[in-house]
Amino acid sequence: MVVDILKEVEALLEGHFLLSSGRHSSRYCQCAKLLQYPDKAEKVLSVVTEQLKDIDFDLVVGPAMGGVIVAYELGRQLGKPAIFTERVDGEMTLKRGFEIKPGQKVVITEDVVTTGKSFKEAAKVIEERGGQVVAVVCIVDRTADNVTEWPLYSAVKLNIESYDPSECPLCKEGTPYVKPGSRNIK
Repeated sequence: MVVDILKEVEALLEGHFLLSSGRHSSRYCQCAKLLQYPDKAEKVLSVVTEQLKDIDFDLVVGPAMGGVIVAYELGRQLGKPAIFTERVDGEMTLKRGFEIKPGQKVVITEDVVTTGKSFKEAAKVIEERGGQVVAVVCIVDRTADNVTEWPLYSAVKLNIESYDPSECPLCKEGTPYVKPGSRNIK
C-alpha cells in the first residue's frame, strides 16, 4: 500500500541525484510530494502509528525540513505534542519557544532516513536538554546498515543503492545530477 501511494503521488523518482548525505543515487524518494496530500500522508503514517502503539513516549520531535510535517501528523494521530528542531548557521537547535524537559521520552521523526545525519543532530539537541530518545520514525527507511542505536520504525523499507561520488556509475557516464534535498551540501 505505501509504495503504491508513493508512486501515485510521484514521490518515487528516477534519475541521478545528489543526496543530502553527499552520496549519489539513481532513485530518490521526495516525501514532500506525499505530504502535500494530508489524506494520503495520514494513511502512510498510520502504518507507523500502529508500530508505536506500545511505545511509551511524551513528545514527537522532527528535524526541519523533512521531519516537521511527519512529526505533526504522527503527534496528531497519537495525541502527543509535536515540535521541531532547525538549523541555525549550520547547527541544529531548538527555537520558537519549544522546550524539551528533563526526562521526557522522545520519538524523532524523519521523512527519509539514509545515513541518519539529521535525526542524530536532533538527538544531540534532545539529549543536551535532558530528553531521552526512545525511537526514530520515518516514512521511508533506505538505510543500508544499522545507522541508529534506537529502534527505527518506518512505513516502508526501500533498498535504493547509493554511491560515493568517486564511485558513482552515473557520474562516470557523464549524467548530470540534481539535488532535490533541503540541506546545503558542502
